[in-house]
Amino acid sequence: MLDSHPQLAIPPETGFLPRALVSLFGNEERQRQSFGEALINFPPEAPGWRDFGISPDAFMAELRTITPFHVDEAIRCFYRMYATRFGKQRWGDKTPAYGRHMRAIEQVLPEACFIHIIRDGRDVALSLREMWFAPGKDMTTLARQWRRDICATRRQSLGCRHYLELRYESLVLDPETCLRDICDFIEIDYDPAMKDYHRRAAARLLEHQARTLASGTVLVTQDQRLAQQRLTLSPPDPSRIFRWRTAMLPGERAEYEAVAGGLLAALDYPCI
Repeated sequence: MLDSHPQLAIPPETGFLPRALVSLFGNEERQRQSFGEALINFPPEAPGWRDFGISPDAFMAELRTITPFHVDEAIRCFYRMYATRFGKQRWGDKTPAYGRHMRAIEQVLPEACFIHIIRDGRDVALSLREMWFAPGKDMTTLARQWRRDICATRRQSLGCRHYLELRYESLVLDPETCLRDICDFIEIDYDPAMKDYHRRAAARLLEHQARTLASGTVLVTQDQRLAQQRLTLSPPDPSRIFRWRTAMLPGERAEYEAVAGGLLAALDYPCI
């Protein structure tokens, strides 16, 4: 939705910021080289740089224009290059794991605004267990991850200047109101194109490339990655809300709530 705004570009999940934020050693050129290699070769087991449509040589050349070299400007350089591909002036990221690193990110990028979308964990589990990157298929494992991620992100938020919490269910049922709130939060004018994101989703998703391990084994194909994003090809679907009531077996629900029932209740999600 945000990527459909005429001023805002959101790349596929990056994941490399925690690595980029570590201390860099050596002279300026060595720091520059280490930073560039950390991003281009992330994750080490199956780099995803091709997703961003930026030439490694062009990126390294742009980093050399940053003198003296500073990590904050180097990070902005990547996002600026990505946004420039689409003629846009602002950028963001949608990597969920960054919720655990918000304070560190804000320390380097004080302008950062964080939007935390919370969804009923049982619906999260039903969606996540089918994905290639799921931590497991059993409800205990899925509930532990959901509880851990929500709590960690909320703890991080206590030290952040710009943090907005949003419910997935509200976004699906009333996207315009939620998007207007988000636009106010990030200080950008609301644009109705955000509600029509699905009209351009197919073309945007093509930048998701296959991931291949160093051994040559394909970790995930492009078709698999496109399949996991297929719902973005349609408008928000209210039937995805509280799907657990019909799609989750009673034993699965009991197993999930035994781990995460307290947090579900604290978030005012119904438990039956």
